[in-house]
Amino acid sequence: MQVSIEASDGLERRMRVQVPAGRVEEKIRDRLLSVGRTAKIKGFRPGKIPERIIRQRYGGQVRQEVLQELLQSTYSEAIAQQRLQPAGGPKIEPESLDQGQDLAYTAVFEVYPEIKIAGLDKMELKTPKAEIADSDIDSMIGSLRTQRATWESVKRPAADGNRVLIDFEGKLKGEVFEGGSGQNVAVVLGSGSMLADFEKNLLGITEGESKEFKLKFPKDYHQENLAGQKVVFSIDAKEVAEQKLPEIDEQFIRSMGIDSGSAEDFRKDVQDNMERQTEAKQRAELKRQVMETLLAANPVELPGVLVEQETNSLQQDAMRQFGITELKDAPPADTFREAAERRVRLGLLMTAILSDNQMEADKGRVGSKISELCEPYDKPDEMRKIYYQNQQLLGQVENMVLEEQVVDWLIGKAKLSEKSVTFSELMDL
Repeated sequence: MQVSIEASDGLERRMRVQVPAGRVEEKIRDRLLSVGRTAKIKGFRPGKIPERIIRQRYGGQVRQEVLQELLQSTYSEAIAQQRLQPAGGPKIEPESLDQGQDLAYTAVFEVYPEIKIAGLDKMELKTPKAEIADSDIDSMIGSLRTQRATWESVKRPAADGNRVLIDFEGKLKGEVFEGGSGQNVAVVLGSGSMLADFEKNLLGITEGESKEFKLKFPKDYHQENLAGQKVVFSIDAKEVAEQKLPEIDEQFIRSMGIDSGSAEDFRKDVQDNMERQTEAKQRAELKRQVMETLLAANPVELPGVLVEQETNSLQQDAMRQFGITELKDAPPADTFREAAERRVRLGLLMTAILSDNQMEADKGRVGSKISELCEPYDKPDEMRKIYYQNQQLLGQVENMVLEEQVVDWLIGKAKLSEKSVTFSELMDL
């Protein structure tokens, strides 16, 4: 078998493979002999059919099967012989498939880039350090009360922070536009759930009142047909309600999972949770800095096939998230290309670090991660067994652990300093 490589632009390679006709015909002859042992043709006993009859009856089909198999097997042989690492499947360009001639074809594919990790000796990271103040705990408890708040109807004009239940209809040039109407829609004034001008026009409205107002959509509005357009809304207010926060009493505290009902225990539990959030956020921020530094110091040429695969994957994730079933209704693929390029680049860099340092997933960390993932289930022990018995699930956990190990290794190479921030600033990072 003769193999030659032609380097094209970037990471593309053109590999020409030529397989001797004798090898092709030998494979076809062997396959025909095998067929002849079991073939059933009227007038002949099985295994006694003349070779010319077998060739007449099955020769064309057998040749196509053998050629297809040889294209696959010789491609793999040639890749191994040339020590290449294709980033995706090849495009096969046949040159000669005729009987009696050598099998010749060109395989076009992209290879993985050669990567040498740089910039680790200059890596500087800032660890955000936040102390949890009493005011932070008070604020968190306030948020928990808000989550359990109820709404009570009021017979007065709607104010900021009130909830207004409305029916509405919007018209563009006298016609109701798509998505421009709704029934029993709850709008919390000042929440930003609707356009600011829309919510502003609900201030002062009372239960049972009807109102009409004009509104201009922003020029950068996500619906192109409405961007910059002037519309007219008709509103019927069905209810105005104000928020009622629960008292921090024994009943409320028990509802938050504190069996003792003690205010002191509740406050301590809130603080413990905030400390865990702080640790997780510090870790996430360090990881973000590591990734940004790694990307900035290591520009990498990307195989187009990997970017395309990742782009399609992100698009499909978005379709599942929004319940979209038809590709024609999906967000454009180009929307995800920048994110796909980033993910592919990071994946290649992380893989290079793993390979250069011969890292393997730490079994102890894998076990701990599986236990952490299974803990919320009713029967965590059974879920753990499922993870260990399912190679796909186990592989996903091992990849998570490997990523953590790489991040830890990179942090260990960096120069660390601390940056003081408030708890709220840390959560906003």
